[in-house]
Amino acid sequence: MRNKPCLTSADTQKIMAACLAEAEKNKWNVAISIVDDGGYLLRFERMDGTAPVSAEVSLGKARTSALTRRPSKFFEDRIKERPAFITFPAGLPIQGAVPILQQNDCLGAVGVSGVQSHEDEQIAQAGIKALG
Repeated sequence: MRNKPCLTSADTQKIMAACLAEAEKNKWNVAISIVDDGGYLLRFERMDGTAPVSAEVSLGKARTSALTRRPSKFFEDRIKERPAFITFPAGLPIQGAVPILQQNDCLGAVGVSGVQSHEDEQIAQAGIKALG
């Protein structure tokens, strides 16, 4: 039997703090979801002034990334090539989420919504970078 690493509360707190710092630095109001490897919510923040729908979108992006072990942009690009991917069942295939990978395992993902998709992904990347 092997041991698999997992996100701790301290890990998600560190990720969230870095995401919020990146968003605040750029004056972006966003919703941020951090999920585990099964796509279940571990930590969430919706900044003041962020549209309510961004909460659901950030979670859908994070689930997509966690369940597929890929950035959600991968599936956004796939839809352009094969429109049938729009019915993909693992979440929301829109850029703005990245998986948290460690030792060849997916620990979860960070999904962000509220600004341009590439900016959402920039915020998510900042969070993962803080994890080390």
